[in-house]
Amino acid sequence: MASRPSASPGTAGPGRPRLVKPRRHGDTAREEILDAAAELFTRHGYTGTSTRMIADAVGVRQASLYHYFKTKDDILAALLATTVDPSVEHARELLRADDAPLRRLLDLARYDITQLAAARWNLGALYLLPELADDRFGEFRAARQELAGAYETLAAATLGTASDTRALLPFRLVESVIMMRSDEQRGELGDHTVAGLVDTIVGAIEMLMEHTPSH
Repeated sequence: MASRPSASPGTAGPGRPRLVKPRRHGDTAREEILDAAAELFTRHGYTGTSTRMIADAVGVRQASLYHYFKTKDDILAALLATTVDPSVEHARELLRADDAPLRRLLDLARYDITQLAAARWNLGALYLLPELADDRFGEFRAARQELAGAYETLAAATLGTASDTRALLPFRLVESVIMMRSDEQRGELGDHTVAGLVDTIVGAIEMLMEHTPSH
């Protein structure tokens, strides 16, 4: 999507007046739309959220959304990209680096877990949407698969063989953060916080890689 000239703070662009003053996180109208959609998708579900609801949450006219996103699917695709694209870029850098495979694997895990834990909304919960099987979300699925492949490559290099099934687990352990965030939001994680468990999860991956299972 071609970039658009940024509007000054507090405006939605020429001819696109806001209904109320800005009340969302974000420096641009596009970022505010994404913030509102993220909250609504994670609270009310994707099918339970309309573009009118998103517009109302931002404080713009519904038609204004279509200057930034043609469809609700485009909004979802943009949000999903924010959950994987930074980690994919970091993974590519680590795959090119010369450090020990385990060191790079743990670096990637810590980076990824921190991203998932610190995000304003738990967008990873949207990974289970049946809509994501459609071709229109193929780019996201490909990016997530690339990220999973990077984990597996680094884990296999650490283990010294591609046939060790432990190589499949670090990526899944990292994504367990998504469910734990849901537990935390429902008050089902006790006194713990997901942000406070980063070291624990990274440590678990390290132990998994260094442990030799009995046969």
